[in-house]
Amino acid sequence: MPFVTLTVREQRAPAFKNALLDAVHAALVATGVPQADRFQRVIELPAENFRFDARYPDLERDRGEHFAVIEIFWSAGRSVKVKRGLLQDLMTRLAAQDIDTEQVMVCFKETSWENWSFGGGRLLHA
Repeated sequence: MPFVTLTVREQRAPAFKNALLDAVHAALVATGVPQADRFQRVIELPAENFRFDARYPDLERDRGEHFAVIEIFWSAGRSVKVKRGLLQDLMTRLAAQDIDTEQVMVCFKETSWENWSFGGGRLLHA
């Protein structure tokens, strides 16, 4: 069960946030995540609470007001090949929506299967 967090500056249009979240979900599904396994949240921050370097480490263009961080928290065990494939798929989908992929940072966070309780306090994989 991937849990996706999108962090953006305040006042981003719903269409922008939806395009990012839909693209992430489609890329996850392409890696084998079930279609119904969609858990996402959006964190919107004022500029003074969302600080970032313009080009670190090697961006082609400066980050700006449309900079977005996508955190994908999922179970451990996916290979670097799967992660690279997901990133390539995601960037293709975002570019098709006219979203500047240089403005999108993706972070993978992993945990073991026994650390998920999907509801009711049940540990299904423990």
